[in-house]
Amino acid sequence: MKFPNNKEAALRTEVDILSKVEHPGVVAFQEMLETTDRIFVVMEKLRGDMLEMILCSEKGRLSERVTQFLIYQILIALRYLHSLNIVHCDLKPENILLASDSDFPQIKLCDFGFARIIGERGFRRSVVGTPAYLAPEVLCNKGFNRSLDMWSVGVIVYVSLSGTFPFNEDEDINDQIQNADFMFPMNPWCEITAVAIDFVNNLLQVKMNKRLTVLKALSHNWLQNYQLWSDLRCLEKEVGGRFLTHESDDARWISYENELGLKPTYL
Repeated sequence: MKFPNNKEAALRTEVDILSKVEHPGVVAFQEMLETTDRIFVVMEKLRGDMLEMILCSEKGRLSERVTQFLIYQILIALRYLHSLNIVHCDLKPENILLASDSDFPQIKLCDFGFARIIGERGFRRSVVGTPAYLAPEVLCNKGFNRSLDMWSVGVIVYVSLSGTFPFNEDEDINDQIQNADFMFPMNPWCEITAVAIDFVNNLLQVKMNKRLTVLKALSHNWLQNYQLWSDLRCLEKEVGGRFLTHESDDARWISYENELGLKPTYL
């Protein structure tokens, strides 16, 4: 494709980052080809769609079980990226690809054109990302760090569970975001567990140091349940590799199975 200079720079940034990473939760870069006026980037082929297309469907929202399943995978991919000091900076449903059209698909993060290299204590100031998913510190131009991605995860969870944005796009969205001015209206949040709401609240924190880190998010009670662990193990069996769960958790959940007489679905 032929791009303006800024688009070409973003594409080259994406290729540079993707060529250095290898993880089941990140779309795989295969090769880049150039002619005198065009650049072609070849990525792995996936059978599914974007998460955005699922959220734009007739139902417009996901169950807690499916949302937990997808969010856990996103966090595992972010854990890997953050360990390499890579911050995505533009997490949103359009940039989350589904590897298949199954009810519980594998996800892969894509579109790293806005990604930045930021150390654990580092900050950047250039404005990046999509407004509805941007963290307050970016809008205030105060500098941002890897917690920017965690704010975006909070918005994705809110949208996935409710089918609506936490911030009203018909009004001044910047002011709402900077003040974390959002609510949980009875419809549909009365159907959603308190622990899920707590998870969202702890991600959509204005102060970066109050926001859940990727490790704390993974250990939050909302993502600590047998059904999720079992669903993740099923995906690992399907994919053929263990990259979501850890052997150290097996004893805990196998004991739970034995206590309740549950038949494992992941074997």
